[in-house]
Amino acid sequence: MAPVAAPAPTRTAGRLKPRRVQPFRALRALRRLIADKEDTAQVFEIMNALAGGSVRRGYHRMLEEAEGSRQAFLMVELADRLQDRAWLESLPPGSVGRAYLDFIDERNLSAYGLAGESRKVADTDIEAAHPYAWYARRLRDVHDLWHILTGYRTDALGEACVVAFSLPQTRSTGFGLIAAGVAVEAARARTGYPCARAILQAWRRGRRAAWLPGLDYEALMAEPLDQARARLGLGETTLYDQIPVEVRNTLLVAP
Repeated sequence: MAPVAAPAPTRTAGRLKPRRVQPFRALRALRRLIADKEDTAQVFEIMNALAGGSVRRGYHRMLEEAEGSRQAFLMVELADRLQDRAWLESLPPGSVGRAYLDFIDERNLSAYGLAGESRKVADTDIEAAHPYAWYARRLRDVHDLWHILTGYRTDALGEACVVAFSLPQTRSTGFGLIAAGVAVEAARARTGYPCARAILQAWRRGRRAAWLPGLDYEALMAEPLDQARARLGLGETTLYDQIPVEVRNTLLVAP
């Protein structure tokens, strides 16, 4: 989703203030994203504008779960782990981690690149030395792993499906706005394929699947991909799989 970038800057401590919901700011960013799906910074602009209390609620949900609370205690920075190519190459063939390595190599992506895009938002506090900011970074850094686990690729429809899947997983209104916007574009495009229904199905998959934010991702990376998908409730075929590749990128066009 983004090119290689420098590691995150030094984090400074501070008290994170509750975020005010800014719907008009989010709508403006959505229009820019619809015009250019490669403008990844607009995704983070929308997420910042509509985050509200979703990050705080998600972090406290982690604390209520055995594995989630352990991860919250460890506070591993996933971007640093995912940038460790030697570690990724040491993982077994067929594993989640090797699938991730193939994924980023094929697209010239990196975990630090995605982090760099998130820091382009003017009022972001995602790099703060605070548990809530750490949780927000965690959600940012697992995005490409969720592509791997869900089977959705990085075409326009695949990105919309991952976003729709992320809505029930994170309860962040920003994901809902993006998914709804692309679903409307899908309906307007009249491709003859179930693009809008694929996005709706992705949302339903997010509701039924295991809760992914609290997983032990370091352990997950060594697990066989098919086994991991089955364990997490993500092993089924999807409507997305039935849609030709050439159709999946016809959805995001200038309004």
